[in-house]
Amino acid sequence: MKRIFLFVLTNVAVMAVLLVTTRLLGVDRFLTANGLNMGALAVFSLVMGFGGATISLLMSKTMAKMSTGARVISQPQTADEAWIVQTVQKFAEKAGIGMPEVAIYEGEPNAFATGAFKNSALVAVSTGLLQNMTREEVEAVIGHEVAHVANGDMVTMTLIQGVMNTFVVFFSRIIGYAVDSFLRRGDSENSGPGIGYMVTTIVMDIILGFLAAIIVAWFSRQREFRADAGAAQLMGRKQPMINALARLGGLTPGELPKTMQAMGITGGLGKLFSTHPPMEERIAALQKL
Repeated sequence: MKRIFLFVLTNVAVMAVLLVTTRLLGVDRFLTANGLNMGALAVFSLVMGFGGATISLLMSKTMAKMSTGARVISQPQTADEAWIVQTVQKFAEKAGIGMPEVAIYEGEPNAFATGAFKNSALVAVSTGLLQNMTREEVEAVIGHEVAHVANGDMVTMTLIQGVMNTFVVFFSRIIGYAVDSFLRRGDSENSGPGIGYMVTTIVMDIILGFLAAIIVAWFSRQREFRADAGAAQLMGRKQPMINALARLGGLTPGELPKTMQAMGITGGLGKLFSTHPPMEERIAALQKL
């Protein structure tokens, strides 16, 4: 259950709601009423930063099911569904975690794992994955997702996302206050934040948010290498995972909703913002094991 911003959209939406709410309640005015209150700002930043990430984490399974249309296999209806459940159960027992919910959804080749807790996660595979890959390759992909869960990736990603959010909120307001103070120097009626503060914090939220996203994406790429190695360990050999990655590299990546991109088996767009390394790098890393 890897840690990445599966909650990208969810986390951004929650952060936006929290920021708008606190602004309407006049929190920004309290922070800058008589000079910038650094202690209050630090607490505010922590609450805002980890609040959005934590809420996103707790909502992750529900959002995943809704955004992909995944159907939880409570009672297998086909031999394939029974095999998927058995495979997840086998790997979960081997990894020492509780049995995740198992789901299937319509779509191009892809898979994901998510959930707030290691012992109550969700592992889902697409119909395209089952139709375009051998059972051994699908088994490797499932092992990859179970390894994400066993590694506690979603919780780790929440911590990283929370830290990044906290820095964004904290420094955007410090910069906003500095700019506002410069623009209003000599103003004897400096009773609270002015337009310079408002505009600057919004702009810096966006700019610093992009920089934070690059750091989160880099960390996400590292977890993919670990999950690949975890799949090889669960299967007892690395070749099936190598074969699965090679086949996926030759297929059209399944487009997951933006909130789920970091959780899938395939990659994202652009080097800096990509949550997954290139298939070639992942295969090379496995070959070196």
